[in-house]
Amino acid sequence: MADDESRTILLEKNEDCPGCIIDRTKQQQRGVPYLHLSFIWLVSLCTALPISSLFPYIYFMIRDFHIAKQEEDIGFYAGFVGSSFMIGRALTSIFWGKLADRYGRKPIILIGTFSVIIFNTLFGLSTSFWLAISVRFLLGCFNCLLGVIRAYASEVVSEEYNALSLSVVSTSRGIGLILGPAIGGYLAQPAEKYPNIFSQSSVFGRFPYFLPSLVISVYATAVLIACWWLPETLHTRCRIAQGRLNPTELNDDESRGGGLDEQKIINKPSLLRNRPLMAIIIVYCVFSLQEIAYNEIFSLWAVSDRSYGGLSFSSQDVGEVLAISGLGLLVFQLLVYPPLEKSVGLLAVIRLSAVLLIPLLSCYPYIALLSGVTLHLVINCASIIKNALSISLVTGLFIMLNKAVV
Repeated sequence: MADDESRTILLEKNEDCPGCIIDRTKQQQRGVPYLHLSFIWLVSLCTALPISSLFPYIYFMIRDFHIAKQEEDIGFYAGFVGSSFMIGRALTSIFWGKLADRYGRKPIILIGTFSVIIFNTLFGLSTSFWLAISVRFLLGCFNCLLGVIRAYASEVVSEEYNALSLSVVSTSRGIGLILGPAIGGYLAQPAEKYPNIFSQSSVFGRFPYFLPSLVISVYATAVLIACWWLPETLHTRCRIAQGRLNPTELNDDESRGGGLDEQKIINKPSLLRNRPLMAIIIVYCVFSLQEIAYNEIFSLWAVSDRSYGGLSFSSQDVGEVLAISGLGLLVFQLLVYPPLEKSVGLLAVIRLSAVLLIPLLSCYPYIALLSGVTLHLVINCASIIKNALSISLVTGLFIMLNKAVV
């Protein structure tokens, strides 16, 4: 009887959804599992590396495919390679999300990590434009880690630590912006950069972009092995029911080992009718359009010749800029963002970041007029500020997204 009474107390009403009931029992039993947060960080980094490592050398990769008739057409074809990954992710994200809700987070995380090993390695071995697009598309289709790891991050800790767990996901992106461009910038074309170590007749000479892909695949293999011991969190998911939910039936379902599908949840409200959720999703879509466009265009603009308005950077120069900005992002996320969010509020940080991004991005065309040390100083500062504003938006939107559906 005491257990039933304590469980009844932990069935709370959701103020944002009249009549909804949330099971907080196991959430209140969990503290801050730092080991699990480490897994979240590793998996999130595994998602970021295949994307960010491509930027320093995509221009030269498209050039070596000899598909562009003119140099100014390289950016056109590079856009297809970059967007193919996002198209694959957009087409399958809902599908993988439903599978994660039905069969658990862990198997989907394992599938996504395994796909990075296979398709990222094949991308490094690509010898044609169409093969590169196909492999990147398949990588996007099977790369189901981002949404699932966010759900896992919010479930593995109690509600008071949601901001911490989601900031771990965002922080891993900062690490990815450091390591990914550095891996791509320094390890691409190794036979040209390090002829004393890699010969032109070796596999890395015949496939000049295989080494950075191989390094990331080896890391993904280590993550896959580590995630084998990752605990499942599907059973800790908040169970929301429209109307009255009988606690006795909940206990009976759990004693029988019933899953979410076996629980008696009736009249489940449609997410499309959740106006706050739809508003946040629209804002995130608009911001993602800007963010992805920036990430794809920046490296192409930086390596383009000055006669086309570019900076005439090498892949190593691009990798250095992205790595430095990623390091600045990490420092901002750990030391600046938490006290800033507490002092001015979450919504204020989101609005301020969105407003400041407009004049900052408008200044980029004028940066191409600079040269020498001044150019490197200004472009690094602009990149750091831009990434800091972007991560403030992303982290804030993630937190608001979780609050809108709980």
